[in-house]
Amino acid sequence: MSDDTIRLVTIGRIIRRRWRLLTLLAMVGALVGYGTSLLFPPRYTTSASVLLPGAWEERELLTQAEIATSSAVVDRAATTLHWPGVGGNELRDQVSATAADGNIIKISGTADTPKRAQQLCDQVAQQFVTFAARVVDGNTDPEAADQLEALRQMVVQTNRRITDLADAADPGRTVESVQTRTELEKLRTSLQEAITKLDQAGPAANKANMVVMGPAPRPTGEAPPTRMQLIVGGALLFFLLAVIGHLTAARMSRRLRTEPEIAAALGSTLLGTVDVPGARSAYRPEGRGPRALLRRLLGVDIRWDIPTPQTYGDEAGRQIRYRRVCARLRDQLPAPRRLLVVVPDGDEIAHRAAGQLVAEAESDPMLRVVRVSMSQPLVPDRENESGALVVLSAGAWTAVELAGIAEACADAKHEVVGVVLAGPVRARATQSAGRPRDAATPLLAVGDDAKGSSG
Repeated sequence: MSDDTIRLVTIGRIIRRRWRLLTLLAMVGALVGYGTSLLFPPRYTTSASVLLPGAWEERELLTQAEIATSSAVVDRAATTLHWPGVGGNELRDQVSATAADGNIIKISGTADTPKRAQQLCDQVAQQFVTFAARVVDGNTDPEAADQLEALRQMVVQTNRRITDLADAADPGRTVESVQTRTELEKLRTSLQEAITKLDQAGPAANKANMVVMGPAPRPTGEAPPTRMQLIVGGALLFFLLAVIGHLTAARMSRRLRTEPEIAAALGSTLLGTVDVPGARSAYRPEGRGPRALLRRLLGVDIRWDIPTPQTYGDEAGRQIRYRRVCARLRDQLPAPRRLLVVVPDGDEIAHRAAGQLVAEAESDPMLRVVRVSMSQPLVPDRENESGALVVLSAGAWTAVELAGIAEACADAKHEVVGVVLAGPVRARATQSAGRPRDAATPLLAVGDDAKGSSG
């Protein structure tokens, strides 16, 4: 797992083999999300639009949006609303404004009730329009306005005088009269252009006529994140964290998986690999007490990071593997051939493989199976054995744990003569009519009573 890429099949294996634990963690995440929703009361949001007539540049609209949420506007709204315990500083965090297309400032307000959200939004929009009008009026010079109005009246009177002079002139009988009428028309055109410029001289006055485009609608639903969103989000978060935790643990695992690594950790050679058929329950580690029961209920007593066992179909081929291991032991050991078969405690697959080896050996060599605790490995002292044979599953133990077994064997004067790796396989639904050799395993693995003994 540490060198493999994370694929969908790996995630699927986690979900398939850890669905009980993942479901429990998702429920815990949902409860955490529900608890979070109780700490944060529901919020409601609504918006009001303010139209800015006239020609506005983009930077001017952005400035107006900033003014709409300024303390000068929000403080006035807070004073008008007069909500107990709520001032301008609190409301400033509940109000926002954005510039939209069409010279529109969209003001949004958030409160703990739909009615308050509507009141807040309407009041801020009204105070914004009032404040903008005051700013424009305050920036207008009354004397300059009177001068512009007097100039406008003078232009109108001059235009009328030009009309009278043009009517009184000789209607084109002489060259001088034609030239006079032409000059008067030019002067009229210039005055008309001056009037147009005067009308355009005060755009600020037009811009001051902001309009609130109706009251803000009363919100009908909560603003995100809602309580349901927090519950679903908490469940998904805990589920994803659990999956990521499984992947991280597998990446950081120091369990040895390859045959050379296991043989090197035990300081011996690999004699072969054998298959162990059986139901899924046969691969559960033995254990008693509340902790073991809890692990079994959650489905964490079976490892998820091992591949799905392959289905074997040839019983004779499986037995040949055991016979070859026994033959290698006969060739390697001098007579009388007596061996101590060391199996890690909790490795049920290895224990079943050791029992099958006992059955296939048929007392040549004579095998005695003992289980050794991996936390405090202790091997019975040597009596008349020729050495120790270690049977274990691949990917279940670390190099430190295997080195502990090798040291325990050395302390008991046992030489590790070989290593046998056991792997699970799934049995077919239909078995052969003959009595399987596995049935003799419980009777031949008589060495189990030496588990707690010492030499």
